[in-house]
Amino acid sequence: MPHDVSLIATLAGGFGLALVFGFIAERLRLPALVGYLFAGILIGPTTPGFVADVGIASQLSEIGVMLLMFGVGLHFSLDDLLAVRRIALPGAVVQMAVATLLGMGMAWWWGWSIGAGLVFGLSLSVASTVVLLKALETRGVLDSMNGRIAVGWLVVEDLAMVIVLVLLPPLAGVLGGKTDAAVDDVSLWRTVGLTLLQVGAFVALMLVVGRRVLPWLLWQVARTGSRELFTLAVVAAAVSIAFGAASLFGVSFALGAFFAGMVMRESEFSHRAAEESLPLRDAFAVLFFVSVGMLFDPKVMLDEPLHVLGVVAVIIVGKSIAAAVLVIAFRYPLNTAFTVAASLAQIGEFSFILAGLGMSLGLLPAEGQSLILAGALISIAINPFVFAAVTPVRNWVLERSELARKLERREDPLAELPMTTERKYLEGQVVLVGYGRVGRRIAESLRERGIPYVVAEQNRERVEALRKQGIVAVSGDAVEPAVLIQAHIAHAAMLVVATPDTLDVRKMAETARTLNPSIEIVLRTHSEDEAALLAKESVGRVFFGEEELAKGMTSHVLARFAPASPAPPGTGRSGHS
Repeated sequence: MPHDVSLIATLAGGFGLALVFGFIAERLRLPALVGYLFAGILIGPTTPGFVADVGIASQLSEIGVMLLMFGVGLHFSLDDLLAVRRIALPGAVVQMAVATLLGMGMAWWWGWSIGAGLVFGLSLSVASTVVLLKALETRGVLDSMNGRIAVGWLVVEDLAMVIVLVLLPPLAGVLGGKTDAAVDDVSLWRTVGLTLLQVGAFVALMLVVGRRVLPWLLWQVARTGSRELFTLAVVAAAVSIAFGAASLFGVSFALGAFFAGMVMRESEFSHRAAEESLPLRDAFAVLFFVSVGMLFDPKVMLDEPLHVLGVVAVIIVGKSIAAAVLVIAFRYPLNTAFTVAASLAQIGEFSFILAGLGMSLGLLPAEGQSLILAGALISIAINPFVFAAVTPVRNWVLERSELARKLERREDPLAELPMTTERKYLEGQVVLVGYGRVGRRIAESLRERGIPYVVAEQNRERVEALRKQGIVAVSGDAVEPAVLIQAHIAHAAMLVVATPDTLDVRKMAETARTLNPSIEIVLRTHSEDEAALLAKESVGRVFFGEEELAKGMTSHVLARFAPASPAPPGTGRSGHS
């Protein structure tokens, strides 16, 4: 050809084969991403035939990471992030430490150096944001408490990895790799301080300046009435801020895009921004999985099968057990523990970056990078099945383990209403499930009218804060009958489910009607099809967001143009004035 078309060839080969094998995977009742990974292997350099440009594919996948994290930020407020900090921060740090020690122990067993073991263990400790978000979105639990905890956990992991990537080069000499003679203790501490200062400056800039500037810019573009300009503004904000964060502040693309979305959430056009970026987000996310497949060398499965098995065991078993134990230690239910564990049972983009840096510094052998890539591909392919096993495994454990049943029933002061609770909150009250944006507004209206209510909320920290404010609240998942029993559902006048997750609302309604056949149930949904199905099943009064918005706007318009009431006989004017 007269000119270089490697970009077009990579896109054509990546998208085309991903479509074919994604479709085949779906027909075989396998996750589509398994097909995407297989497509990447076929166009990678380790298999015969057409070979796509690995460098270009990697950069295109980074765009997918940016857009995906930007979309998460649009749905994830600063309040949501702070609400899970007490479990996400210590949980992520301890889980990363455990996974790193497991990886180091395995590397030591193989005869590797301490530096190689440290890089190897750290690479196995951090999960892929893209894989996590796709899994949560597929199951409709991204906006649930379990989803928020998992996302907050990964945000902490990403922040930790940013610091690791900056500190590793100056520490390479100490760890047995290539060193810079100019590096000393003073410059090392200067590097640490500069890194923390850069990350802090970026976060402060986005929260102080970005929260005002970005929504204002989006409003100015929206005023032009051009859909193309609006879409361009959204994509430009996601990609430009992510690139600027990496170039100027040393922050990863993923974190930069996440904070960009989080501050743009302040705009009234945030929902439209999420919708406009969705097609691009999905397309480039596919390229992420294709690029992972391209890096995989199938020979490692034959050359080092036991090593690969050990790596996969650390990722799927070791990390999952550590995460589950930590979540249970914070007195969250088994469902939350297993969901977070499944979320972390894979590795991805940061692992590849760290492995590449470790090789360039002479710390990690080539075998280590191959094992990390093998572990990533296998864990990503298995992750949907791990998620699907959460509920069956939880039920199996509860049936066979007395310890698990004790953990579910253990005394938690926030899981029970205080003995001093006034009687008006125990009879004829409203049981409000969820205290997010919608639940908070409902609670405020009930409080203004003096209507007693009890909040059932999964976030223990939020329940603790509510009780300090004098609001009657109980901690736990309302799907569990014990939580609704503690909220005295048997004597309640109404059950209001203010959470957007409708997957478990039928179980809540069944428990409520079993204990209180005359109770009125009110719930919300984002899906028109789900709203019709719930109404057909007579689960309760269903409110569909867009329909209620249309009704409110229509009533306002009709009130403005409603004809004036006819005047009583004898009072009207007639004739000429």
